Amino acid sequence: MCPHDPACPNADAKDREAARTIATHPEQGWSLLCNGVVLFEDTGELLPDGGVIAPHRPTDMAVNAA
Repeated sequence: MCPHDPACPNADAKDREAARTIATHPEQGWSLLCNGVVLFEDTGELLPDGGVIAPHRPTDMAVNAA
């Protein structure tokens, strides 16, 4: 499905954010990746199957680790 070589990661892969951007709307705060994932500027994600990935900023991880 992906025309890139090497192919972009699937939407269910852990590295799904590494897919190429095919549309970007910075004024609205989101980008569409080649694998169908909508990536929001707050690092949240909307998956093609309707699933949601909560924002996951590196600074939040440091707070949760304490």
